[in-house]
Formats: sequence, structure tokens, C-alpha cells
Amino acid sequence: MRLPDPTDEHFMRLALAQAQQAQLAGEVPVGAVVVKDGRVLASGRNAPIAHKDPTAHAEVVALRSAAQVLGNYRLDGCTLDVTLEPCAMCSGAMLHARLARVVFGASDPKAGMAGSRANLFGMPDINHHTEVVGGVLAEACGALLSRFFQARRSNPCPVPEAGVRPSESQFEGLSDLPWAPRYVADLPSAAGWRMHCLDEGPRSAPLTWVCLHGDSGWSYGFRHLIPVWLQAGHRVLAPDLLGFGKSDKPKKAAFHRWQIHHTLLLEWLDRSDAQRVVLVLPGSAAPLGWGLLPALAQRLAGLVLINAPDDPLSPVWCEATQRWQRWCQRHPVHTAASVLSAGGSVLNEAERRAYLAPFPDRGHQAALSAYAHCVPSSGASEGAEQLQRGLALWRRDWVGRTLAWHTRPHPHWVPTGGATAAPFAHGAVTHQWPEAAHFLPDNGATMAHQALAFFLR
Repeated sequence: MRLPDPTDEHFMRLALAQAQQAQLAGEVPVGAVVVKDGRVLASGRNAPIAHKDPTAHAEVVALRSAAQVLGNYRLDGCTLDVTLEPCAMCSGAMLHARLARVVFGASDPKAGMAGSRANLFGMPDINHHTEVVGGVLAEACGALLSRFFQARRSNPCPVPEAGVRPSESQFEGLSDLPWAPRYVADLPSAAGWRMHCLDEGPRSAPLTWVCLHGDSGWSYGFRHLIPVWLQAGHRVLAPDLLGFGKSDKPKKAAFHRWQIHHTLLLEWLDRSDAQRVVLVLPGSAAPLGWGLLPALAQRLAGLVLINAPDDPLSPVWCEATQRWQRWCQRHPVHTAASVLSAGGSVLNEAERRAYLAPFPDRGHQAALSAYAHCVPSSGASEGAEQLQRGLALWRRDWVGRTLAWHTRPHPHWVPTGGATAAPFAHGAVTHQWPEAAHFLPDNGATMAHQALAFFLR
């Protein structure tokens, strides 16, 4: 192993900056730069989680970028500076790239292949030999890794920096939500965010009721339905979308896009191994739920629709959605309890506190106004194509059953010109309940018993 060059510390500091960026993204903090003739050609940082790619180590990311800059996969005359001793994969890639030098910071006694576990660069029979320099800014590089793993051991699922994690103290005293919280922190598209869900009942149950909340609710809203279905021996899944309930709260409204919530729900349903599914879709959850239909068709037994529009992409319903979106823009810090009350829900003090619990301050409230903009409001909106495919399947090829309720309209999202919420699907049964509040699950177990009888007869 050779001695460091006077400039190696400078370039190692640049690699450390990349490692710090990896840490901010929730990745193991390793960074790398590729240098030729004193000029940085490319940089890279660990990104296997973000790229969903087991080969996306900092060294490989930097090598790929440098090859594009030079227009050649051979990186003759180049030096790669990396904060951690390379593993076997990265060492092999460096040898194939014909690097002149490799400079690393901290040694890796468990997986390092530049002298710690083995020295792939020193094998006598290979046809290219790369000069290796180790220990450059080793203390700083090692300290960054040590702090990262120490924090990970004490908190194995840290919340990303761009968000907040609700405290359990926010939800103390909710006597009518007795079920244990369950958290999923490693969904492929979650990028470190933690989702909460309720998951009760046996996986072998006759039906799995999957309850999706809308723009102002969370899994608490299904508290009156869940006991009925559990008592019948069924399974109930009720997730909190990111930004809602006990799930992590991204602070930026821009996070909340149709595709993010759509993808995370599908990944969560696959992880949950949900079978014989009945989707329960109140109000603004219906468009997102319809978008799931093509991917879930083989697992679906039915739909429960509550105040769902007959055609959410028709001009009259798009106009209603746009008015709702404008209302949310004008009221960015509205409370979930106020929206439910406007729809006719009569909340006692305990219920009002429960609906407010996930949103104690501005840092927790971004989703309340942003969710409205996830719902397609024209044929050109993100998610409109998926929504159209789901509606087409439901109207033409649906073999499951549909149960629908219509109650009083909500003043923030109501169409003009006589548009209805009557579903156009074979076998649909619709109940009119004009005296009930817009958010029907808030009214008790009546709906749960009716749904049970409908799907089991």
C-alpha cells in the first residue's frame, strides 16, 4: 500500500461531503469521487435504497458517471477516492475500469477487500494492477459511519429529515381504539418513511376488509366498523397514509402526489398478503381506491363505496374536485374535525380530540390541504390514466360485488348540475341514507352489519 499524495486529503473531503448527503437520504454514509489530472470527473454516494439497486454503492455510482464523462468504460489514469475500504463488488469494478489509483478512508474489517479481509488489488495473476492508498482522513470517515450505525441501533427507523414522527403521547387516552399499532418502515418506495396500520384478525379469514381513509380522516374513523367484522371472524386492515394518523408526516406539501400514495398502498397490500379483499372507500378515498383495481383484480371480492362519484373524471365532477382543491388552498391549516363537522358529523369532545391528535401543529398538517391535489381533476392529471383503467374494469369486467351508500353531500366537495354518486356496475346495491353525516363510518356499526350480510349471503 502506497503513501498518500498531498492532494488526496482534498479529494477525500469531497467524498466525505457525498457521504454526508447519503446519510441525509437515509443511506449508509459512504461517498466517492473520481479524479483525473487534478479534476473531479464524477461523484457518487450510496443509494441502493433510493435506486432499488443492490449495486448502487458510492464507488459504482461514481464509476458509471465517470465512464459517461470520458465516453469509455476504461478509466485509465484516474483515481477513485472513497470514504470506506471497497467491498469485493466495488473492488472488482475498479479493476475492470483500469483505475490507476484507489484511495480510501476508513478500513472495513468485516468486508474490506483492499487489505482488511483480503486484497483483490494485490492478486499477482490479474492483468492490471491498481495502486492502493488507505487511511486518508480515516478518523473523520470512520466517525461518520460510527455515528450513523450507533443512531441506527438506538433508533432502527429514524424519520427522514424532511418530516416529523408523531409521538405516542399524542394518542393517549383513545379508549375506543384498543388495537395495537403496527408499523412498516421498509417498503421499497417509502425512502425511510414509516407507515402505520391496523391489522387485526386471521390471515385465513373469509374476507379481508381494507379500509382507506380520505382527506380528513385516519384509521380511527373505522373504529365502529372494525369490531363487527372481527367478531365475525374476518380480517381488517386500515392504513394511515403518509401524512395522516400515526404515520410519519412529510412536511412538504409537494410530497403528496397520486403516484406516491398509489405505489405505497400496493406495496403495503402485497406485504400484508391481503386476500379476498373488500375495499372500503369513503368519499375522497374512492378515486385512489379505484386506481388500485387493475393491480388487485385477482384478490378483490368487492367494493364498499360511500358517497363516491359515478364518474370522477366527468366535467361536472372534475369541477367539483377543483373547487374542493381551491378551498383547501384557501384553508391550508384547516382541522380534520372541522371538515367532518361541516359534513354533518356530530363529534363529542373525545372524538374531536382524536381527529385532531395526528395534526397538532403546522409541521404535522401538510397532508390536510395537499391530499386534495392528489385526486385527478382532469383527464390530464397525474393518476387519471390509472383511475380510468380502474373504472373501466369496474364497469365492464367486474366480477365482484359492490355496495354503495349515499348520505348528505359535503359542502366542500359537491357537484352542480345534478351529478349523482350512483355506481354503474353490475350487481351494485345502493342505500340512500340522507339524514346521515357525509362520513358514514362515523355513525356506528349499522353499515358494518349491512355490509357483512351483503357480502356473505
